[in-house]
Amino acid sequence: MSSKRVLVVSGKRKTAIARAVFKHGKGRVYINGIPLPLYQPELARWKILEPLKLAGKELIDQVDIHVTVKGGGFMGQADAARMAIARGLMNWFNDENLKKIFLEYDRTMLTGDPRRTEPKKFGGPSARRRFQKSYR
Repeated sequence: MSSKRVLVVSGKRKTAIARAVFKHGKGRVYINGIPLPLYQPELARWKILEPLKLAGKELIDQVDIHVTVKGGGFMGQADAARMAIARGLMNWFNDENLKKIFLEYDRTMLTGDPRRTEPKKFGGPSARRRFQKSYR
């Protein structure tokens, strides 16, 4: 019965939303259908690997993780996927020690960043900037 266990967790960063599905498996991780070792760009891959490295190989080899990410840029997507993986690992193994490790390393692995882009206003090309005046 426990081999049928499935856990779905989400993570958000700016406008990127990641959904991670955890199942019993052999430690395979896919981001939008691409195996994690082949995921590009490399900087985003390192960001996604952080919670996996902190958790340890013996824990990761027990689960398969399939992450679907939509919206945002590539680093926002990487941060959202990282958050979804960290939250999922914490919930899957129900380990307070793992939560402590993640929070000490980087708090944004488990808690979201509330900052969003400010909406554009009238009288200028962007949120704060105004159009230039010329008195000639």
